[in-house]
Amino acid sequence: MLPERRPGARPGMVAAVAGWSARHRLAAIGGWLALVVLAVLAGTVTTGDEAKAIDPGEAGRAQQWVDAQHSGDSVRENVLIRGRTPGRFADDPQLTAAARDLVAELRRTPAAVSAVGSPFGAHGARWNSRDGRSGLVTFEVRGPDEQFEAHDATARKAVTAVQARHPGVRLLQAGDSSLSGAVDDGIKGDLQHAETTSLPLTLLILLAVFGSLIAAGIPLLIAATTVAAAFGLLQLIGHWVPFNSAASAIVLLIGMAVGIDYSLFYLRRVREERAAGRDVRQALRITAATSGHAVVASGLTVMICMLGLLFTGVDVFKGLTAGTVLVVGLAVLGSVTVLPALLAALGDRVDRLPIPWLGRRMTVPRESRMWRGVARAVVQRPLVSGVSMTVLMLLMATPALGLRLQDAAVTASLPPGVSAAVDAAREMQRAFPGAATAARVVVGRKDGKPVDGPRLRKALDGLHRQVTASAGALREPVTAVPVGDVMVIRVPLGGAVTDPAADRALATLRDRALPATFGAMPDVGYAVAGRTAMPHDFAQRVNARTPLVFGFVLALAFVLLAVTFRSWTLPLVSILLNLLSIGAAYGVLVWVFQDGNLGSVLGFTSYGGVVSWLPLFMFLILFGLSMDYHIFILSRIKERWLGGAPPREAVVSGIAASAGVVSSAALIMTGVFTVFLTLSAIEYKMLGLGMALAVLLDATVVRGVLLPAAMALLGERAWSAARTGRAGTARGRPARGRDVSGVRQDPPS
Repeated sequence: MLPERRPGARPGMVAAVAGWSARHRLAAIGGWLALVVLAVLAGTVTTGDEAKAIDPGEAGRAQQWVDAQHSGDSVRENVLIRGRTPGRFADDPQLTAAARDLVAELRRTPAAVSAVGSPFGAHGARWNSRDGRSGLVTFEVRGPDEQFEAHDATARKAVTAVQARHPGVRLLQAGDSSLSGAVDDGIKGDLQHAETTSLPLTLLILLAVFGSLIAAGIPLLIAATTVAAAFGLLQLIGHWVPFNSAASAIVLLIGMAVGIDYSLFYLRRVREERAAGRDVRQALRITAATSGHAVVASGLTVMICMLGLLFTGVDVFKGLTAGTVLVVGLAVLGSVTVLPALLAALGDRVDRLPIPWLGRRMTVPRESRMWRGVARAVVQRPLVSGVSMTVLMLLMATPALGLRLQDAAVTASLPPGVSAAVDAAREMQRAFPGAATAARVVVGRKDGKPVDGPRLRKALDGLHRQVTASAGALREPVTAVPVGDVMVIRVPLGGAVTDPAADRALATLRDRALPATFGAMPDVGYAVAGRTAMPHDFAQRVNARTPLVFGFVLALAFVLLAVTFRSWTLPLVSILLNLLSIGAAYGVLVWVFQDGNLGSVLGFTSYGGVVSWLPLFMFLILFGLSMDYHIFILSRIKERWLGGAPPREAVVSGIAASAGVVSSAALIMTGVFTVFLTLSAIEYKMLGLGMALAVLLDATVVRGVLLPAAMALLGERAWSAARTGRAGTARGRPARGRDVSGVRQDPPS
């Protein structure tokens, strides 16, 4: 891991920073606490509007057009009216009475509601379902923005009042506001659940790993303060970089994982050095030069990998990138500053408050006999072991060949019973396909003047004819409302919002219906947004930029690993092994969520695809996080090789020495990621399973079998450019004055 240093040579930067922190404990601890407090305060005292993400492609242009009007937005709500028993809407006096009552109730609040559409107005048949069993009432919730919530509440009260007066009729509301609220509430609830579940689970695992309450509390303290500081700073930079609530859960997950992992690596190494007879000062110095260096290299890898998201050019990824880079950077900073200071201040008291029947056994670090045996068996027959496990991983990855990227529609994201609005949207989708999630066509004059008049009405009539001739791709009711100087037209699309049928309907609208109507007006422009167009354009942008992101990450990871280990072969092996574990995770993800296996166990209903952003995101995060284990294990192997051990013995000894802490770190990461399987949104379930499985495979099959097999086959060639680091080392014997860490040791005091 580290080049050999001559006696008296100055320590590296990481060791120097950690050494200063250990000597100036109060300053280091106080400085960290001040940083956390200032970061939290910075997030609470800043005022002003937060940055708003702009969707990519045509959908983003449509929304920018509306935002430029500075007069609010079009917010359409829909109420499905149907009987509790089968029957035709037009022939049922209860249904028609409830519908008329709802229309009258809404029209009594003109300040809150406008553009009420119903089966009783002009072209009322468009508000009747094709099977004749249901009616639909549509309306716009008025702005301006500062009064929108009050107007939205007024509309909801009207629907509730009518429902109370007509108990024999079902009134189901779903639309822009209600579905957005359902998604936001679901994210907030999931985030709170993840926080309250992951922290106690992590503490239990840490107690089992360290056997002491104080030792277990240190990684949790570092991780918690890291996350708190990161979120405080994110609130500040959120005024310039868009950061949404969905990214919060991911940043929390990453922050807890790396914060605990880095502290775990550091604390475990200090214990090992103390068990070898070194005093606290020596133990901290050696740890800073070994595990501290590995932590910094690992953190840099994660941050560099996440920067690859910026190549997509997608606004929502900017906040996610900023959040992840910030939380990982703070975790690295805390690991080389406040953590050494805390360990120096505590000394042997770090093992106080031991857990009964566990504490004494777990506070003394030991090599893993199981993983030593596995590694020894692997290096004795590396070709057989490596090939067999590679075939197994490739078989696991096979389903990924049929990967179909498709975002979950709001009706597919949450399971039944979680949200009344989402449940209503499901029923509405069957009676009026696309009504609750209609495409938003923004039409405006190119010269900026208001768009209206006979030509617009003629184009709208033509659009209705296009709907009739679309063979079900486009649906009614089509509605149009002015927003400032532009017109927002709602066109329901066939299909299930984000499935291939909906994409084909979107193409029909964009490529045929609109050019045939509004395209005939040379001074008028148009753009399509909505819950189908946005994920479609998003996926197209991400897919087009993915090769660039992959190339950037792989190239920089290669350079960083080559610099860290001074070897050309190790980066290639590391990259191939990481791709293998990620591919296996992709395959299982497809088999479970796209093919619909284990749905009853995990609590989801397959919609036939995998969220479009997840494979790219998993690649970046897993490629970075897996380096935690990879760099740590290779560092241990290199220490022993630099100390004179034969290559295969260095592999076995390095694996055995690092297996305990790597297994513990993987268990914590897997536990945190597994929490996401218990959340309600299917996107989080996918994220949790994919990440947990990849980390588990990485820490067991890859690091326990494939890595030692590859290292055994490479032999001395693994350290091609690092051979000069063995200068002064006799064959098979450590050089005088050095231990296997490659750091000059003072005599034990």
